[in-house]
Amino acid sequence: MRQTNISVFVPHIGCPHRCTFCDQRTISGEAHAPTPEEVERTLCDQLPSLRARGIKAEIAFFGGSFTGIDRTYMTALLDTANAFVQSAPDVYTGIRCSTRPDLIDDDILDILCSRGMTAVELGAQSMNDEVLKLNERGHSSADVERASSLIKARGLSLGLQMMTGLYGDRPEYCIETARRFISLGADTVRIYPTVILAGTKLGELYKSGEYRTFSEETTVNLCAGLLRMFDEAGIPVIRLGLHASRDVEEKMLGGVYHPALRELCESRIFYEDMLADMQCRGDCRKFIVYTDPSNISKVVGQKKENKVRLHENGFDFIIKTEKGTRLRIENAF
Repeated sequence: MRQTNISVFVPHIGCPHRCTFCDQRTISGEAHAPTPEEVERTLCDQLPSLRARGIKAEIAFFGGSFTGIDRTYMTALLDTANAFVQSAPDVYTGIRCSTRPDLIDDDILDILCSRGMTAVELGAQSMNDEVLKLNERGHSSADVERASSLIKARGLSLGLQMMTGLYGDRPEYCIETARRFISLGADTVRIYPTVILAGTKLGELYKSGEYRTFSEETTVNLCAGLLRMFDEAGIPVIRLGLHASRDVEEKMLGGVYHPALRELCESRIFYEDMLADMQCRGDCRKFIVYTDPSNISKVVGQKKENKVRLHENGFDFIIKTEKGTRLRIENAF
């Protein structure tokens, strides 16, 4: 049975900070704080379709710092969601929320756990304290460690979110952030390359020339490496890059934003694996690459980038499909 999220966006009202990069209204596409009655209608409306298609779902409160919103409002939203978890457990399997590391404590977790919470995602963004300070996050890497430990101790799924290319960031800082996420026992990860939006402090720094984020090429190489790290650690990356949004496209000043960013990064991993394999095969320069049909576009690369790059290295290949195979290479005689 497939699994999805039914996302309920609770905007910036729960957050005590305005980080350098933040414009939640543009990122989420939502400005209205939903009432419990509106959440109930949404979940009622989705239920028949999810059930008919055999899809299970977590009810996900995203878009702001959920545990920082008015306590009465938060518990009302949770009670509404939990009622559906209790009445339709064949469809609604639990509740997920995103919040800040410094807005998690035992009292908050008592409330969340008593109302059916199954997963908490922390917007850590970086585990480098200087990057956190420069981007006015208002929390430290120690706060991420403390909150993660509290969440794991309650038996909740821990999600950690990171950004790449923030003000003051370096690729090696991002790699260290990934290492620390792994050591904290993250169950899921989201990776968001920085998108610079008008109306934010990063936007002003970018327009003044004081700040430049990573290039797309650097980002693709970096995120391909991060995907590989998390995959080897058995941690799913459940999102890479912002969702496609007209609002983001209209307000974007710079940064890395691509509707198929994850595929670009996964394609880069295929390229690296093919190049390493081909370079170990002596004088052979022509190969047969076997892969599952679902991987063909990633093997070839966007605009045939992988074929071009390998040709520039003196290698050529043809593709043959082999169901269930990620990558298998044979010499072509």
